[in-house]
Amino acid sequence: RDQTVIFDYFVIATGSSQRQLRAISDAIDDVLQKELGHPRLSTEGYQDSKWILLDYGSVIVHLFDTTSRDYYSLEDLWAGAKKVQR
Repeated sequence: RDQTVIFDYFVIATGSSQRQLRAISDAIDDVLQKELGHPRLSTEGYQDSKWILLDYGSVIVHLFDTTSRDYYSLEDLWAGAKKVQR
């Protein structure tokens, strides 16, 4: 919360193929919406599957293919944020 008031958690992950990125997206959606009750507010990039953005309000998920993750380098933009690993 020291970084932004827009969301509490920011997740970045990489998939090795479009199919895998969509599967990861679907699995995250199942857990957050169905199991934890966090409604998805928006999804971007699902069809193209180079960068999928899932917005659950307090949780933002970025799923990248390797090339896009290297190009956008979000970790560098958020380098000062506290890292939470599970």
